[in-house]
Amino acid sequence: MRDPKRVEQILTSMRNAGSSTLQVISDFDMTLTRFAYNGKRCPTCHNILEDSKLISEDCKDKLQNLLETYYPIEIDSTRSVEEKLPLMVKWWTEAHKLLVEQKIRKDHLVRAVKESKAMLRDGYKQFFDHLHQMSVPLLIFSAGIGDVLEEVIRHAGVFHPNVKVFSNYMDFNDSGVLRGFKGELIHIFNKREGAVLNVEHFKELQSRFNVLLLGDSLGDLNMADGVMNLQNILKIGYLNDKVDERRQSYLNTYDIILEKDETMDVPNAILLYITGQ
Repeated sequence: MRDPKRVEQILTSMRNAGSSTLQVISDFDMTLTRFAYNGKRCPTCHNILEDSKLISEDCKDKLQNLLETYYPIEIDSTRSVEEKLPLMVKWWTEAHKLLVEQKIRKDHLVRAVKESKAMLRDGYKQFFDHLHQMSVPLLIFSAGIGDVLEEVIRHAGVFHPNVKVFSNYMDFNDSGVLRGFKGELIHIFNKREGAVLNVEHFKELQSRFNVLLLGDSLGDLNMADGVMNLQNILKIGYLNDKVDERRQSYLNTYDIILEKDETMDVPNAILLYITGQ
C-alpha cells in the first residue's frame, strides 16, 4: 500500500454511502483468473483456444511466436504506453487473423473451456455470489475473447444477471463458423477509449458513484474513465509477474497491490466491509 491513510478514508466513505452506490469494474485474465497453479501458468481466454483441439499445430506455433515476441514488450516497465500501443494492436490483430483462419465452430467453445486448465482465483464464488446478493453491478472489461470469457464464468456457475462483459466478441456466420471479430478491437492499452465509448452502460449507473477497480496491468487503470459523477475509486492491482522490476510503477498507480496472490481474499474482505456484512 502506498498510502494506508488514504485507503482507509476511501473505504470509510464507501461504507457510509452504502452498497447501492457501489459498482465493481474488473479485468478478467490474470485478475479474476489465476496467473499460475502449482508453478505452471494458467491460460488466458486466448490461450484456452490456443491449447485446444480447435487449433492446428501450425497455428499454435505461430500464436506462441507472437506471445514470445509481444508479451515481454507488454510488461516492459522501461517502455512507454505510447511506444507499446501500435505493437499491442499488431499482436491482437495478427492473433485474431490466425484464429479466423482456423474456422472455429461456435458449438465447440463449450468443450474447449471444459477441457482447459482455466481457473478463477480462489474465493471467486464468494466474490461473484456476494455482488449478486447485494445487487452490485460487476463490469468485466477484457482484452480477451468475450465468448470464451462468458463460457468460463458460466462453467463456474457464477454468470449472474448483475454481470456485464465488454470484450472482443467473435462474429460467426449462419453456419456457426468464425468469420471475424465484432466492433472495435479492445487490447490491453485502449481500455480508456472502450470505457468512454460505453457511455450508455455508465449512464444507467449514474447513482453508483463509488468504484472498486481490479486489474493486473497499468492499462487497466483507465477502465473507470466513463463512470459518471465518480466520487471514490479504490484501485487494487494484482502484480503477477516480474514483481521486483514492476513494483514501483504499481505502487505509484494502484492503491493496493497484491504480489503473487492467487486469491480473491483482499477484494472479498473489502466488499464485506463496504457492504456492511
